[in-house]
Amino acid sequence: MRIDIVSAVPELLQSPLEHSIVKRAKEKNLVEIHIHSLRDFSANKHKQIDDYPYGGGAGMVLMPEPLSKCIEKLLSERTYDAIVFFTPDGKGANQQIVNQMSLQQNLLFICGHYKGIDQRIRDLYVTHEISIGDFVVTGGEIPACLLADGIVRLIPGVIGNEESALSDSFQDGLLAPPVYTRPAEFKGLRVPDILLSGNTPKIEEWRLEQSLKITTEKRPDLLNP
Repeated sequence: MRIDIVSAVPELLQSPLEHSIVKRAKEKNLVEIHIHSLRDFSANKHKQIDDYPYGGGAGMVLMPEPLSKCIEKLLSERTYDAIVFFTPDGKGANQQIVNQMSLQQNLLFICGHYKGIDQRIRDLYVTHEISIGDFVVTGGEIPACLLADGIVRLIPGVIGNEESALSDSFQDGLLAPPVYTRPAEFKGLRVPDILLSGNTPKIEEWRLEQSLKITTEKRPDLLNP
């Protein structure tokens, strides 16, 4: 898989994508992640990439020319299965979207900044508009890192035990059950006896019951979409 990320502030992307599972996937050549600085595509001698919005108002807007130049260059080199723009008015990110994108070969992420990007870029190029929640962050860089991380960990061979990813919250529409490890007793609290029983069918039954209980209490919307 290859993920290209276009950003006005590429430095924000570097650390999250250079450690842990994502780093391991890159070292195994299971994924390539390329970060493109929007300023490299500015025709302005001062590397300007933003301008005032038409109609007035506060804030700045990313200009269409540098974005288009960057996207066109990338499109001339390969075909993308999805061109993603991160925006508060996009579709809410969920596990199903992440699962679908993990099956693709080439993904292009566009990170907005300031007040956003010129609408014409969205009209011309973007295939998927995604929101990570009903709140606003400085730019699309952190959402891009979140989506990339969620996608990469699902690529076969990235996680040692692939069943681990398949048992995560949301994979079956439920939140995950509680998990415990050694010691069996900690500060007066014991691990549930069922988990120490070795009875696999009963343990799985307990886990499903706990998932349903937790989902009902914390995210009832998942049970009644």
